[in-house]
Amino acid sequence: MRAGLARMLRPVLKLGGRPLRMIGRYMPKGLYPRALVIVIAPVVLLQSVIAYVFMERHWQTVTQRLSSAVSADIAALIDVYESYPQDAQASVLSRIALERLGLDVDIIPDADLPPPGPRPFFSLLDSALSTELSQQVARPFWLDTVGRSSLIEIRIKLGPNVMRVLTRRSQAYASNSHIFLIWMIGTSLILLTIAVLFLRNQIRPILRLADAAEAFGKGRDSDFRPRGAREVRRAGNAFIEMKRRVERSVGERTTMLNGVSHDLRTILTRFKLSLALLERSSEIDAVEKDVDEMSRMLEDYLAFARGDAGEAAVETDIRALLEDLKANAERQGHQTELEVVGDPLVVIRPDAIRRLLTNLVSNAARFGDRIAIRATHDARYLIVMIDDDGPGIPAGLREDVFRPFFRLDEARNVDSGGTGLGLAIARDIARAHGGDIILADSPLGGLRATVRLPV
Repeated sequence: MRAGLARMLRPVLKLGGRPLRMIGRYMPKGLYPRALVIVIAPVVLLQSVIAYVFMERHWQTVTQRLSSAVSADIAALIDVYESYPQDAQASVLSRIALERLGLDVDIIPDADLPPPGPRPFFSLLDSALSTELSQQVARPFWLDTVGRSSLIEIRIKLGPNVMRVLTRRSQAYASNSHIFLIWMIGTSLILLTIAVLFLRNQIRPILRLADAAEAFGKGRDSDFRPRGAREVRRAGNAFIEMKRRVERSVGERTTMLNGVSHDLRTILTRFKLSLALLERSSEIDAVEKDVDEMSRMLEDYLAFARGDAGEAAVETDIRALLEDLKANAERQGHQTELEVVGDPLVVIRPDAIRRLLTNLVSNAARFGDRIAIRATHDARYLIVMIDDDGPGIPAGLREDVFRPFFRLDEARNVDSGGTGLGLAIARDIARAHGGDIILADSPLGGLRATVRLPV
């Protein structure tokens, strides 16, 4: 039964989920804007509902009743004027209207109504008063609610004469109702301002924690102290403790590897001394080559395992670093091009990045004749592209070559004559900076290695 109900509701849920997904596309993505929406949207919705109810139920109703009362007074004055013709000048009528009803009434003999003026675009008073006069007076009339700011002029055709009535706007219109709206909007703006300032202070520690985590991921030190609410401080303390554990683990591993490398180098040195004391022969030469190869493999392995965590990130001239690599490649007889776009100064670990780029340029030089190096530094990334005209790497093996000790048997042996750690070390350095290395086809016909580092 439940399965059947779920099948029945599935189309409804899918249909309802589409508008939500469309709305989600246009919603802000950041925590601070989303929090502002959460705070502001209910207030705006509540104020809109209150304003609509107030306009619909109070302002319009009060204005309608006031207009109805004024129209009834005018209708009564017309009845008195027509019932008592002995007051030809309407002096008594004018006095009664002024003293009892607050209306300034006079009779204009042998006159016509003025031509109708332009109606205001939106006037609740004009609409309500016109409706009431049409219903209660039921005579041709002319109405001016715009000409005089504090008065309303009404003219009614009574045979050959015209009755002119002047009344205060406040008698027919709820003129002070807007004060309620002004107070409502003003207090809402003040409360929203306080809420925004308070919310920004609550969001700032979260942003600082995110910046500290991002800096740690890029291998940079940051002066971070937990602040803000209890939960945010708890997350900050957990990050600091995690950072200490990672640094302690890396330090212990580095110390251990330094000891291992010292012991192994001592043994290799003994081998070299022993071989130097022996008589020269083809077997001795072969063993010396094996010892040299073992020494080089040991250095590459230790460099890969140790990494470059101990190096601090500093501002470095990437142009000067790439020019050195270009000069080295040209000394080896390779045609090399270099282009640097943007500010050459970036905050990186210079020795680590030099090792990364040296490995990539060395691979390009080993298998190609032409090398093109292009560096782009924008507001978010440092991108270095190294192209060559060599045989390239098959698309299906471009991720495998980053595995330690992986060698290619076909097409292109990336670490030919090496240990198979060159690209692994390069990607490890790139990811330690929060970036990565991507291999693709080169416009020169060979391989393109793209290094993308956040800055």
